[in-house]
Amino acid sequence: MTDLKTVEQRLLWLSHWMIHHANHIRPKVDAIKTGGHQASSASMVSILTALYFSALRPQDRVAVKPHAAPVFHAIQYLMGNLDRARMEGFRGFGGVQSYPSRTKDVDDVDFSTGSVGLGVAMTSFASLIQDYVTAKPWGQGRALGRMVALVGDAELDEGNVYEALQEGWKNGLRNCWWIIDYNRQSLDGIVREGLFARIEAIFTAFGWDVVRVKYGALQRAAFAEPGGAALRDWIDRCPNAHYSVLTFMGGAVWRKRLLDDLGDQGDVTRLIDARTDAELAALMENLGGNCVETMAATFAAIDHDRPVCFLAYTIKGWGTPIAGHKDNHGGLMTQAQFEAWQDHMGVPKGQEWDRLATIADPAAFQNWLDRVPFFAQGLRRFHDHAIPVPKIAPPTDRVISTQMAFGKILDDLARGDSPLAARIVTTSPDVTGTTSLGPWVNRRKLFARTAQADAFIEHRIPSTARWEFAPEGQHIELGIAEMNLFLLLGAAGLSHSLFGKRLFPIGTVYDPFVHRGLDALNYACYQDARFIIVGTPSGVTLAPEGGAHQSIGTPLTGLSQDGLAAFEPAFADELAVILEWAFDYLQRDGKGDADERTWLRDETGGSVYLRLTTNPLEQPGKRHDDAFRQGSIDGAYWLRKPGPNSDVVIAYQGAVAPEAIAAAGIIGEHRRDVGVLAVTSADRLNAGWTAAQRARARGNAAARSHVETLFADLPRDCLIVTVIDGHPATLAWLGSVAGHKTVSHGVEHFGQTGTIGELYRHFGLDRQALARSGLELSAGSRRVTRG
Repeated sequence: MTDLKTVEQRLLWLSHWMIHHANHIRPKVDAIKTGGHQASSASMVSILTALYFSALRPQDRVAVKPHAAPVFHAIQYLMGNLDRARMEGFRGFGGVQSYPSRTKDVDDVDFSTGSVGLGVAMTSFASLIQDYVTAKPWGQGRALGRMVALVGDAELDEGNVYEALQEGWKNGLRNCWWIIDYNRQSLDGIVREGLFARIEAIFTAFGWDVVRVKYGALQRAAFAEPGGAALRDWIDRCPNAHYSVLTFMGGAVWRKRLLDDLGDQGDVTRLIDARTDAELAALMENLGGNCVETMAATFAAIDHDRPVCFLAYTIKGWGTPIAGHKDNHGGLMTQAQFEAWQDHMGVPKGQEWDRLATIADPAAFQNWLDRVPFFAQGLRRFHDHAIPVPKIAPPTDRVISTQMAFGKILDDLARGDSPLAARIVTTSPDVTGTTSLGPWVNRRKLFARTAQADAFIEHRIPSTARWEFAPEGQHIELGIAEMNLFLLLGAAGLSHSLFGKRLFPIGTVYDPFVHRGLDALNYACYQDARFIIVGTPSGVTLAPEGGAHQSIGTPLTGLSQDGLAAFEPAFADELAVILEWAFDYLQRDGKGDADERTWLRDETGGSVYLRLTTNPLEQPGKRHDDAFRQGSIDGAYWLRKPGPNSDVVIAYQGAVAPEAIAAAGIIGEHRRDVGVLAVTSADRLNAGWTAAQRARARGNAAARSHVETLFADLPRDCLIVTVIDGHPATLAWLGSVAGHKTVSHGVEHFGQTGTIGELYRHFGLDRQALARSGLELSAGSRRVTRG
């Protein structure tokens, strides 16, 4: 254990020096504190040492608690995986990130963390995806790894943690460890007494082994001495807040409090008196989670694949002058405190960044580091070859909704034997049938590690759903928890990087409930996970369901969410073109150079959001022209191209297409050259436009986005009328592209029950309302311009 203790002290120093350097030595530009969570890092250093340098194997994956990021980066620096410049730049531009990030950090981050609780739950879904991959013929041969989460005890306040526990139990979770840094302090105070007894009961109920790691080696040795039992009993009875106070105040106060509480009991008094103040403080702070020897032995004792929750008792700020203080979460050591602590740590001035500064035999120690199993294979980012995307044909129905078209396209893929179809994994939070995944599931089955028959099939009871579970199944059914949906999509969307096998995850959810899982959706995108999320049905077009099921703001989410290309096709052929493109887009991993035709950074790839509806629309007939196909992908095309003297253009997105087309016909009886712009993706139109503006500002005068090209020939006094079954701001910006007057129709308030026609009239989405805007406002524009 000598080498582990040496590593522990090196990591304690390097992590705290990095934070101190960023806050007190690096020149300041802003007035705000840089921060860095010294105390939260200190409480985890022994756990991280034992984990990375003793317990982990290369196939294991770890989600490091956000506030332990400095220790994680110190580990990578000690191992030579991170350069000093990035360490010096901690929390600065180009430096290591405040919280571990797969996409922003250059060291070996398995899972990004930062939004507390999500990295914890992500590990359980990554374990499920590992089982899914290894159950398939094309995914076998790789050793199973443990998915490990390092958890702050306050993170257990997050509800998504418990939603994930339930889903893990339902899916036979295994190979998952959660290591709880039980320092009993949160951001604002002390964790409530007795709380973890209740949390422990929850873990046990869901089939987890719970391992309490309360006492370190020093404490266990002391308990074996005469009087040790009385000391242990006192520790067990001491309230959390008092233990923190005594830790901060030090050995002399520990002595007084112990002797006051225990009295003169002979053996226990002699046990206490046999130690100096410093030795007594070290004994009382030697909780299990701050003892690298204890943690290493605890990890090594696990010899099964059941999920394990380690409750590791720690001191927040352990080993530093701010240990135990209730304000230490965001606090930092002062200059004076740090200088004294540097002397205590034995780090010479000028050698603060030296990886092996305090090592007596650097060559021997480096040789030991080189043989640590976890790091033996270097960085553990895998890749998988690109999967060819077959031609996707739209359904031939004359009248069909985009939701039904989506289901039929997946069913066609399910009937085939393409490599793409074999890698699709679908999932849904208890709305599989109502989001049109049923035909796919009937053909491709549900996933489970062991086969489970459908009782209805066994008893020959007619049913449209064949719920047959099997290892070859390609659908993962979830309970009603949208956070779990996006965490599972995130885990499956990283399968190529984590496990070397590419998946095409597709999740469906009622569109308004996308917002239930926004934190996890953002988290999945921040990981650069690749998936397709289908929000359906959407908008007030889901008329009889009422306002609770009618989405309003989701188009704005699609417009603003980084890493997510959002589409809202109106017709089945648009959807087919977009899906064919999307399966390729999910696999791209190129540079961030913009396509100078659209100014979109498509070669980087990303995830895709489809906002679909249940309202059957009459289809436009077969269309094969490049303008339609490319426009559907780029974000818009002219359904009815305006002439050179056009007065009005109606721009629509999604299910309101028939109203927009009909309104153009009404306006056309009174105005010339009425144009109809079919917008399939306000998101991609807007992204290209803003990127082209930036390019022009940087000196590229020729930069033109797709929407600017579409509007290039519109007369200056042409009116643009926009309409969407969603928030009108989604398309309102179109008037700014070339300075056209614009009136925007959409939904700004909660919906209600009714027919589609009634709700369209109520919200001004109907053809008459659109025609009135086009006629009245364009007439006013003509008078002003030509008067």
